[in-house]
Amino acid sequence: MTEHNFPELKNDLFLRALKGEEVDRPPVWMMRQAGRYLPQYMVLRRKYSFFERVETPELACEITIQPIDELEPDAAIIFSDILTVPQALGIDVQMISGKGPVMGNPIKNEDDAFSILSEDVPEKLNHVMEAITLTRKELNGRVPLIGFAGAPWTLFCYMIQGEGSKNFDKAKSFLYQHPEASRHVMRELTSATIDYLNAQVDAGAQALQIFDSWAGLLSPDDFNEWALPCLMEITAAVKKDVPVILFAKGSWYALERLGFKSGAAALGVDWTIAPEFAREKTRNEITLQGNFDPSHLLAPIKEIEQKTKRMIDRFGTRRYIANLGHGILPHVPVGHARAFVDTVKNYRKN
Repeated sequence: MTEHNFPELKNDLFLRALKGEEVDRPPVWMMRQAGRYLPQYMVLRRKYSFFERVETPELACEITIQPIDELEPDAAIIFSDILTVPQALGIDVQMISGKGPVMGNPIKNEDDAFSILSEDVPEKLNHVMEAITLTRKELNGRVPLIGFAGAPWTLFCYMIQGEGSKNFDKAKSFLYQHPEASRHVMRELTSATIDYLNAQVDAGAQALQIFDSWAGLLSPDDFNEWALPCLMEITAAVKKDVPVILFAKGSWYALERLGFKSGAAALGVDWTIAPEFAREKTRNEITLQGNFDPSHLLAPIKEIEQKTKRMIDRFGTRRYIANLGHGILPHVPVGHARAFVDTVKNYRKN
């Protein structure tokens, strides 16, 4: 492990909320806060391809800090992509404008599946570690830096389907037709993700988030068999002094199991889950993060302020991190994003 002399943290509200400490107001950040809704990001997008931005530490650092300068949320999240791990495992990933990610060599049969091996993932993704170390220094202690990875089930979906999908029918079919080959891929993805996240911690990440964006496509029984064991294994294996947030979008039925079996410090919840339901299922014993509908950021500012205050009233200020229920949409005006962040920062218990 490399020793880094990082500046002292000035704003630890986010980390305190993850520990369940008493706070005056919840911390706030937004998923995909570094990106498409910011004019300064679009300048870089026109100059560099997506993976040039991800794989150049200086660019990833600049993009990560843009929303910190613009909106002053309570945490930064490194600019990268969940599909870096499939890339490290030999999957060719292209970002096609207007279409999203496309895999040049998706897994089509059992032989393809068994050829996936988790080897030297942190070395292959060293640009991410360099970006984390550089960003941590450049942040100068303003806010904590979050590292992240995609969950094995979500990565499996892309690696089989070969592109984005609403139902990932090819991935689900492969799962049921080739269970042993699927288990092999999931094991290798789990191992790769553990190595990758631990390397991010060594590079300077102060918290980690695991994105299981397509967890909601699984039935409760399939989630228990295919997704949950991977999430539990990863959470147990990453560095103990760094809190882990699990965001299994759409898996409202698994809140209780995730809350009490995963070992995570916090659970992300999407906007289809009522705050009261999430609190009841987790018995108020774990920090919750979310769950403002990103589309509501297109409403008038007064409405954004009212909805944000109501969200905090319902979740409460303790064991809570204000966030969106999924990533910010590209056409959200910056002023509307700022209204959301400022409303949380100005919130005080009555």
